[in-house]
Amino acid sequence: MSTRKTITRFAVVGGLCTAVALAATGCGAGGPSSTGSAASSTVNVLVEAGGHAELTGVAEQCKKDTGVTANFVELPYDGMFNRLSSEFSSGNVSFDVAALDSVWLPSFKDAVQPIDELFTDEAKKDIFPALVKEANVDGHFIGMPAWTNAEIILYRKDLFEDPKNKADFKAKYGYELAAPTTWKQYQEISAFFTKDGMYGTDVKGAVETEWLAHVLQAGSPMVLDADGKVIVDNAAHKEALDFYTSLSKSAPSGAAQVDWAAAQNLFNQGKTAMTRFWAHAYRQIPKDSPVAGKVGAAAMIGGSAGVAGVPGPWYLSVPKATKNTEAAKKFIKCAYDYNNLGIESSLGLAARISAFEKYQDKPGYESFKPLIETLNGKATATRPSTAKWQQIVDTVLVPTLQKAVAGGDSAALLADAKKQIEDLLK
Repeated sequence: MSTRKTITRFAVVGGLCTAVALAATGCGAGGPSSTGSAASSTVNVLVEAGGHAELTGVAEQCKKDTGVTANFVELPYDGMFNRLSSEFSSGNVSFDVAALDSVWLPSFKDAVQPIDELFTDEAKKDIFPALVKEANVDGHFIGMPAWTNAEIILYRKDLFEDPKNKADFKAKYGYELAAPTTWKQYQEISAFFTKDGMYGTDVKGAVETEWLAHVLQAGSPMVLDADGKVIVDNAAHKEALDFYTSLSKSAPSGAAQVDWAAAQNLFNQGKTAMTRFWAHAYRQIPKDSPVAGKVGAAAMIGGSAGVAGVPGPWYLSVPKATKNTEAAKKFIKCAYDYNNLGIESSLGLAARISAFEKYQDKPGYESFKPLIETLNGKATATRPSTAKWQQIVDTVLVPTLQKAVAGGDSAALLADAKKQIEDLLK
C-alpha cells in the first residue's frame, strides 16, 4: 500500500476530480494538451486527490516570481497510475508536471526528463539523504521531492507522566518510564499499559511499512539487496518479524485486519497508549478526541542499526513529451524554493530539512523534531527500486504479515515469501 494513498484517506481536500488553483480545467481532462501547441507560461500539474493543497501556496508564489501559472488537475490515487501509464505510453501527455509516488519512479523513469540542474550541492544538503538517493535513477535526478513523511512514536504523555505509573513502571522494570527508544523498551512499555481495558500499542497486520521499518532498524535492506537479490528470508527480516508479532499480546485482537485508519482510530479514541504512526497525524488529532492535548511525539524506535523509518515522499517530474519544459522546471524550482509553504496546508508536510526546522520549535509542531531525526537516521531507506514493488506488497508481503500476526511460523512464511517474490521478478 502506498504511503501517500494512506495519508490521503485522512486528508483529502475537495472532491476526487476538482479543478484547482489558478486556472480552470475540465474535470479529468487535464486541460489543453501541452504537446499540441507551442510552449506557454501555463503548466498543467497532475496531482493525486488531496495533494494539490501542498502546492497551492507554491503556485501562487511562482506566478508572482516567474509569471508561470499552475493549472492543477486532480485524480484519485487508484486512477492516477493508469492515467500516467496511458499518456506516457502514447507519447501525447496532457500535463507538464506530474506528482509521482516514490514507488512509481522505477516504472516511469524512461518517460520523464532529467532535472539534474535543480539538484545543486546546496539543494542536496537540504533534502533528506534517503530522498536524494531515491530521486537519482540510472545516474540522473528525475524527480524533486515535494513532501515526505515517516512513522514516529505517538504516545499518551499524560499516562507516561502520571506519578503512579512512573513509580510502578520503575519498580517493575528498573528504569524510568519515558518514550521508548529501543525494541525492548517498546515491548515492556506496551506490556505495562495493557490493562484496565487499554492496550499498550497496536499491530498493523494489514500494512507492510511498519514491519519493514523494523527490518531497516535490524540492519538490512528491505526485501531486495542492492543487486536486486531477494533477501526477505534473511536474519534481519526474521528478527523484525518476530519482534513485530511479539507485540500482538499487547495489542487489540484481530491484528491481521488492522490498517492505518483502524490504528489511528484506536489511538485517537484512547484505546492504545502508543502507536507508531505517520508524523502528520499528530496535528490531525480531533479537538474532541479524549486524547487531544495529551499526546507526545518521539523519534521512531531503533534496533541494532539505530533509528530508521521508511519515508513516504512524492516527487515532481517533467515528462519528456511536454513542450513546456522550461516553464515546468521553473515551477519545480519554485516548489523547492518555497517548500515550507506546504506546511501551512491541511496535510502540513514538506521535503526540505530547513522547512521542517523552521517550524519545529513552534507550538503544535512538536512532531517535527522526531520526524527530522527519523528521516535523518543512518538506516532510514526508501523502498526497493523495482517496477513490481506494489505487486510484491499486495500479493506477498501483506499476506505474509497477516499470517505471521495470526500465529504463523515466521521462518517458513519468509522462505515461502522469497520464492513468491523471485517468481514475480523472473
